[in-house]
Amino acid sequence: MAKKKVRTFIIILTLLIQLLFLCAIFIEKLQSKYVPLVIIFLCLLLLTSYVKAPIHHRTNLYEHISIVIWIPAGALICYFLNHSYHLGPVISAGVVGTATSFIPVINKKSTYLKQLPATFYCGAFIGMTSLTIASTVYFILAASFFAGVLLLVSKSLFNGLGGKLGTVAFTAVTITSFIFFLIFKK
Repeated sequence: MAKKKVRTFIIILTLLIQLLFLCAIFIEKLQSKYVPLVIIFLCLLLLTSYVKAPIHHRTNLYEHISIVIWIPAGALICYFLNHSYHLGPVISAGVVGTATSFIPVINKKSTYLKQLPATFYCGAFIGMTSLTIASTVYFILAASFFAGVLLLVSKSLFNGLGGKLGTVAFTAVTITSFIFFLIFKK
C-alpha cells in the first residue's frame, strides 16, 4: 500500500512540475490572448498521456541504492567539464555518456555494471545546469541526492517512455532550486 502511494505521489509530482514548466514557458514567450487556450490544450494532452499511456508495470521494482550512488559522480564530472573546462553542457554530457557506456565492457556478465551508464547519464543531466541556477557544488550534490531518491522510487514508472532520466534530473534540479530559494533568499 505504501509503495502504491509513493508511485502515485511521484506521478503527480512529475505531472505538476511539467505543467508548471509548460505554463512558465508559454506565459513568458507568448504574448497573445490565446495563451490560456494553448496552456489548457497542452495540459489536457499531458494529462491524457499520463492516463492512457502504460507508465508503470505491475511489478514494483526498486533500484538498489548501490546503483544510484553514482549519480553524483556523473553530475560532478559533467559540471566540472562544463564549467571548469568550458566544454559546454551538451559536449560535457556527451563525454560522460560516451565514457560511461564502456563500463559494462569491464565484465559483460555483471548486471550491476550494465546499469551504471544510465545512472551516470542521469547525473550528467544535473551537471548540465547553468551556473545561474547551480552556482556551487553543494547544489549539484543536493540535486544528485534528490535524483537518486526519485530514481529509486520510480524504477518501475515511466518504462518505455523516453526521457525518464532527463525528467528525473529536471525534477531534482527544480526541487533543489526551490529549497535553495527558500533557504538562501536574497
